[in-house]
Amino acid sequence: MKRSYVMESPGEAKAMYQAYHEAMLELVKKDGNIVLLYGDFPRGAAGEFMEKECPDRIYDVGIAEANLITTAAGLAAGGKLPFTHCHSIFAVGRAYNQIRQNVAFDKLNVKIVLCNSGMLWPFMGGSHQIIEEIAALRVIPNLVLISPADQVETRKATRAAAEFPGPVALRLANPPVPTIYTEQLPYELGKAVTVVDGEDATIIATGIMLADSLTATELLAKEGIKARLLDMHTLKPLDEAAVLKAAKETGALVTVEDSSIIGGLGGAVAEVIAENSPVPLRRVGIRDRFGQSGTVDDLKKEYGLTAQDIAQAVKEALKKK
Repeated sequence: MKRSYVMESPGEAKAMYQAYHEAMLELVKKDGNIVLLYGDFPRGAAGEFMEKECPDRIYDVGIAEANLITTAAGLAAGGKLPFTHCHSIFAVGRAYNQIRQNVAFDKLNVKIVLCNSGMLWPFMGGSHQIIEEIAALRVIPNLVLISPADQVETRKATRAAAEFPGPVALRLANPPVPTIYTEQLPYELGKAVTVVDGEDATIIATGIMLADSLTATELLAKEGIKARLLDMHTLKPLDEAAVLKAAKETGALVTVEDSSIIGGLGGAVAEVIAENSPVPLRRVGIRDRFGQSGTVDDLKKEYGLTAQDIAQAVKEALKKK
């Protein structure tokens, strides 16, 4: 059974980045310390209000992602609240040392917006699709890692990131995603959201893959399988209590992500249950492969990320109970 804050059927499809800027427009009007930094990313995305009313709060560093993060660290040290924007592949690939050393190590209040996160970015192909961001970033101490699932959760995550007094990375997938939640969604950093109740097995999903996971629960229900669905919107700190509760109460887990299962959400959940409550686990995600060009639907089929693939993984986990 769906929780009351879950829509009866999927609503309007909207890009996470658009929803992020809707929340940002509210935030910049309330907090004069917020500044927006862009690296190899269109500053025009800041919106008409920022360009006209607050042009001195926009910094464009060009194709220089390491400098982007270092500049943000300096601004944070000076009392500003910087949000950085660049393609996720380059935030992790070109500015990892700066995220680690200049932001997380010094616990500076920088918000790193990971634009076009995950593998499901159809336009650029394997060179720009990123499979390693969850694994790479969740091992950095002091860094909170968030991965919202739809427009409602993205706005709430943006506000929560602004309020949190420390380093935060926010994953925003590229394709428009259907609206799953109503505005009544309860949102707290580090606390998983129960989307669907069930006692036979638990699907733990993050980000853009929540919609397909929700469809999978509906497919399974037609076969008499009651699958619980958790939205792990905060990848770090991981809600270990929710994972262990699901392991104890349902006895089988499936993780779902648009990133590598090696060190990603699947790896994180595996670590928790291996040490505390071993149960059958199946990991749906990218299996040690680079991405490639294709439509989102074609990519999901090629990489085993469809609702049918998720449902099959649940049935395989059930066989091991």
